[in-house]
Amino acid sequence: MAMSTILGCLKKADIDYNLINDGDRIAVGISGGKDSMCLVEALRLYKFFSKKNYEIVAIHINMGFPDEAMTGIEPFMNEKEIEFHIEDSTPLIYEVLKLNITNSNKLPCSICGKMRKAAICKAAHKYSCNKVAFAHHAEDAIETLLLNAIHGGRLATFKPKMELSREKIIFIRPLVYAREKDIKNTVKTSSIPILPKLCPQDGNTEREEIKELLHNFYKKYPEARNNFLEMLSNQEHLELWVKENEKA
Repeated sequence: MAMSTILGCLKKADIDYNLINDGDRIAVGISGGKDSMCLVEALRLYKFFSKKNYEIVAIHINMGFPDEAMTGIEPFMNEKEIEFHIEDSTPLIYEVLKLNITNSNKLPCSICGKMRKAAICKAAHKYSCNKVAFAHHAEDAIETLLLNAIHGGRLATFKPKMELSREKIIFIRPLVYAREKDIKNTVKTSSIPILPKLCPQDGNTEREEIKELLHNFYKKYPEARNNFLEMLSNQEHLELWVKENEKA
């Protein structure tokens, strides 16, 4: 039942944003966490009832974190007959991050994100993929909106589909309508294996602080949970200030 909820969200995202087409070869970025493991299994199943002819290639980018190994994941990929590859980042991302520790003694998440995207794009080309699928979900999208507002003074979040013309690759996020609690339930009830989180500062980031803030906010305003997701595509009711004289 839990997986059917995820597949329903995937189908809606596919219809709304035209994410998956016949002939696609989709690289799925695999960290070993619940989100990416749920995504790869959902994409495998979606192929059967969507009647779309596409291939998925699971790719793990070895970032050089301590004890980073996919031994618990490879048997699952073999059992499900999912093509699976492990690629070392060059240079190892963790080594670069340690050289750029922030003033608050934290690893720089922005550098990590950019390097991971570059590494997965390189691997996708290596295995002849035309698209890369990331496992960002609904909560990720809302949290990103708030982080951009706080630190960038702009209302923006990631897109469900984004073409990188220079990289000649398309990023898709099939789980943008899926809720994190449903992903957790799906992984548990579907016996999908996951690995311990590898990042040394996992759970100690600004994103985690925003997550906690939203959790408390939803307790007081429960209707906001769905409305915040709805506002990300509610372009008909977008009302922001428009300056008539930029030099004023």
